Amino acid sequence: MGIRKFGPAAATALLTAATATVVLTSGTPASAATATFTPTADTYVQSDTAATGYGTATQIVVDNSPVRRSFLRFTVSGVSGTVTAAKLRLRTISGNDGSPAGGTFRSMTSTTWSETGTTWNNQPAIDGTAVGAIGAVAADGWYELDVTSVVSGNGSFSFGATSANSDGAYYDSRESGADAPQLVLTTGTTPPSDDPVLVGAGDIANSGSGDTATAALLDGIAGTVYTTGDNVYNNGTAAEFTSYYAPTWGRHKARTKPSPGNHDYNTSGATGYYNYFGVASYYSYELGNWHVVALNSNIAMAAGSAQERWLRTDLAASAKPCTLAYWHHPLFTSSANHAPSTSTRPLYQALYDYNADVAVWGHNHVYERFAPMNANGAADPARGLRSFVAGMGGASHYTFGTIQPGSEARNADAYGLLKFTLHANSYDWQFVPVAGKTYSDTGTGACH
Repeated sequence: MGIRKFGPAAATALLTAATATVVLTSGTPASAATATFTPTADTYVQSDTAATGYGTATQIVVDNSPVRRSFLRFTVSGVSGTVTAAKLRLRTISGNDGSPAGGTFRSMTSTTWSETGTTWNNQPAIDGTAVGAIGAVAADGWYELDVTSVVSGNGSFSFGATSANSDGAYYDSRESGADAPQLVLTTGTTPPSDDPVLVGAGDIANSGSGDTATAALLDGIAGTVYTTGDNVYNNGTAAEFTSYYAPTWGRHKARTKPSPGNHDYNTSGATGYYNYFGVASYYSYELGNWHVVALNSNIAMAAGSAQERWLRTDLAASAKPCTLAYWHHPLFTSSANHAPSTSTRPLYQALYDYNADVAVWGHNHVYERFAPMNANGAADPARGLRSFVAGMGGASHYTFGTIQPGSEARNADAYGLLKFTLHANSYDWQFVPVAGKTYSDTGTGACH
């Protein structure tokens, strides 16, 4: 289920009525459906203001100095069929630097506590089933917990959250509007899909262990593997491909469609990369109903360049209704390490002109998802490409700086893969974290 954005009027309606928005996602069999609920109540309590209630605040907090505990209650109604998945989703506020600990969550027996009347002195017990913990959180990002063990159908459900860390985590409350917490339920069954899978990341192999962990994920995911550049560090030499890439991601070389990065070009002409993979500088291929384009952001990309002219010709010749492209340097990014690569804009513009749907990049060693935008970074839900920075393949993590317009989801501490399931006229995306990490970002988009 994607993160749904609402205007102020719609947000007010959701908070007032506390009703579900039910969506049969495009490309999902009719036997499965998702329903999203916002809280009927949420608040937090604070140990040093023991008689004060915070039920009207626009945030909920978990902290250990002072001690702050958060409470959420959802009323689920109108759901039929078996609940096959339930996710509790929370968004961190934008005006805070984040926290190394996002809190520990449990279900609660009490479902009748008062939103505005609850204080530290009369707080309900957080006494139910442990549903999990959120690790480190950054500002202004969505985080998710699996609560399927608790939510089985219609009814009222309460959750409480605590933290043992003195650096608190702040989440938007239901009073914040569009960024209110969510309880997302999936009902019914989804038969196994024969739709193609495209899975991968960039910034991958070195002497560390991150690439080993992400390669282990690939071992269990069928489909075509893509890379968004910087396949091996530090210089893209033949010896580095042999020592670092081949034993990990190289296990999947036969099904890999790579693109090069600047570190691959640290060897003159990127000969280590080209000799290892045996691919062209840029190329395209088809997966089901999708046209997929692998580009090269290390060579000329200006309007009228050989690559840009080839791309326009290639897109014009495609009869597929859906298009995804990937290359190394991101046009949009909030990372503190590498600024947006504006020289890639002509490639993005060509894709936009031919109604492409998705762009995927690397270069910054983070995960970030942007809303559909045009080449100038303006929101364009009708024709814009949804873009992703997927630089979490194994190289050491970077950090975020100023959050750029359109950024909807971010993570800077989890290695993982970005997986696409390519339906006939839509796609699902999923951030797949390595073992031991819990960050998740999933959603569905329709082709133009």
